[in-house]
Amino acid sequence: MGKPTGFLEYLRKMPTDIAPGKRIQDWQEFHNQLCSQELAQQGARCMDCGTPYCHTGTLLAGMVSGCPINNLIPEWNELIYHGHWQEALARLQKTNNFPEFTGRVCPAPCEGSCTVALNDDAVTIKNIECAIVDRGFAEGWIVPRPPSFRTGKQIAVVGSGPAGLACADQLNKAGHQVTVIERADRIGGLLMYGIPNMKLDKKRIQRRVDILTAEGIQFVTGTEVGKDYPMDQLLASYDAIVLCAGATKPRDLLVPGRELKGIHFAVDFLQSSTKSLLDSSTTDHEHMSASKRDVVVIGGGDTGTDCVGTSIRQGCQSIVQFEIMSQLAPERVVDNPWPQWPMIHRVDYGQEEAIALYGRDPREYAIMTKRFDGDDQGWVRAVHTVKICWERDTNGRLVPQEIPGTEQVWPTQFVLLAMGFLGPETTLVEQIGLTQDARSNVKAVHGSHGTNVDKLFVAGDMRRGQSLVVWAIEEGRAAAKECDRYLMGESYLT
Repeated sequence: MGKPTGFLEYLRKMPTDIAPGKRIQDWQEFHNQLCSQELAQQGARCMDCGTPYCHTGTLLAGMVSGCPINNLIPEWNELIYHGHWQEALARLQKTNNFPEFTGRVCPAPCEGSCTVALNDDAVTIKNIECAIVDRGFAEGWIVPRPPSFRTGKQIAVVGSGPAGLACADQLNKAGHQVTVIERADRIGGLLMYGIPNMKLDKKRIQRRVDILTAEGIQFVTGTEVGKDYPMDQLLASYDAIVLCAGATKPRDLLVPGRELKGIHFAVDFLQSSTKSLLDSSTTDHEHMSASKRDVVVIGGGDTGTDCVGTSIRQGCQSIVQFEIMSQLAPERVVDNPWPQWPMIHRVDYGQEEAIALYGRDPREYAIMTKRFDGDDQGWVRAVHTVKICWERDTNGRLVPQEIPGTEQVWPTQFVLLAMGFLGPETTLVEQIGLTQDARSNVKAVHGSHGTNVDKLFVAGDMRRGQSLVVWAIEEGRAAAKECDRYLMGESYLT
């Protein structure tokens, strides 16, 4: 460990963000960074404990505890404390293909299982990770490194989200010729069009894609496998294929009035906003707009928060966010002990901005949508809701119970459904007869990633269901190793 008494001497310190009232005026990232001395002190808080849960990546109570890609966190914390930044970058890159992404969008399950967090504030692992990779780019340490040999094997990776990019990167390092096929007009998948620019600047994605291109990976955009490119043709053209097409089927809300205009899936809203921003700085007006509208966001997760932040930047008149679950406690409860992920109440960037702009947190908890009302032109004009409480049924399952007398009508002209995803789209899956599990994901065992179709592998959300970016990277790396083993008889990938 860098400093045996560091966790006693230094308090957790995070860099200040650009103030909400200022940052909502543009689409730029708003997180600042600590200076090198302050980062060294934060690294010194790491105890290098005997059993460092921070990098275990295990599942506890159905939630991830620690880092799914097993980042060597204590090691690079110590290196930062001693000022060895380039060595810290080398340790970080050993397990993480894209720390510039995870350092910005990962919820940091590593911090939830940090030993210091047993009775104090966790080490600022995520912030240190981001600082390491950002300095790596600034100093010119991160450059293209093409493989020194080629195996002659041709591999297609379908989908260019975090799983697809990580898989392609690993397979290319093994010397295979990799082609990534993406149906959108830009590479990045969820990273490009599912996460707003102020949370992850798209220039960072393109910078990484440029490096991967220089290392020999070929990228094809605007091509949908199963539609523009038949699956049987793909199988005949490549030695192996890895499907990383995501779980892109959004969960719908089937209540009366759903057919009204002005009700959109969150993923479509976020994609149209980012595409318009990248194409024309939003001047083409080709995006779904919340401008001057009373917005209702249904869903309380990260995507819902992104809808709040995006709607505010578009100039919405008001915003409210519905969460069907009850509000969490401010601290861990008894049945949520360390090192489980702490299920506590948090205020994310979108809610911070709404509080600054409108004077209140936009979230309404334990609320259920009953129906939508529309006007004479078929546009949504109101949402009807009722408050609920959660009670256990005869099987012990928590079920919602409506509370009489809590009905409410919310005026709105713009509704965003941010209730998660149900699994992969069926076109590609059905075309080749892939076996699916009970949740409609493509069936494959984690660690082998092989499907019921020869030479066809699957990774990421398409296999495990909607999950974190860091899990997608882990899945892409694991699938790459098994694909490499399938082609070569053994694999030296990690």
